[in-house]
Amino acid sequence: MSIFSRLFNKKEKEIGKVEERNFFNIQINDIITYNFEDYQVSGKLIYNDGGYEWYAYQLVGTNETIWLSAEMDDELELGIYKSTKEKLTEPIPNKVTINQTEFTLDEKGTASVRGEGRGRNVNGQQVKYFDFANDADDRFLSVEIWGSEIEVSEGHEIESYEIKIIAAS
Repeated sequence: MSIFSRLFNKKEKEIGKVEERNFFNIQINDIITYNFEDYQVSGKLIYNDGGYEWYAYQLVGTNETIWLSAEMDDELELGIYKSTKEKLTEPIPNKVTINQTEFTLDEKGTASVRGEGRGRNVNGQQVKYFDFANDADDRFLSVEIWGSEIEVSEGHEIESYEIKIIAAS
């Protein structure tokens, strides 16, 4: 084999292909651009209630941490949620008023959770969830009971074009 064939016929190192991201395969450390701000994905939760799955991604930005939720019902449903300081106790009522907005219970259940990144500490746990909506159906409230801890988040629906996903690897 000549020196030229050794130089130019070397097998190229195989470089892993980056999987094109969608709202159901976002990975830890990916960058999400929303509302002209970049956020790093630091946690991922996959909820499963009787075979129906939905996703929540913890996004850490310069000034705040938000959650991106994604589920495929009849169509893609996306939402942005922020934790609130509201305190609720069990039993969770069918109506909740927060910031002068009344929310009505839409659905509830129990889901098993798989977690990655910052969410790995809840991997394998069960969560009770309660989803609320306002009368206009444009603001939402998510209540989750993790053991004795009750977390309340307020959110709104977004469109897929409002999000840009940049794969980290």
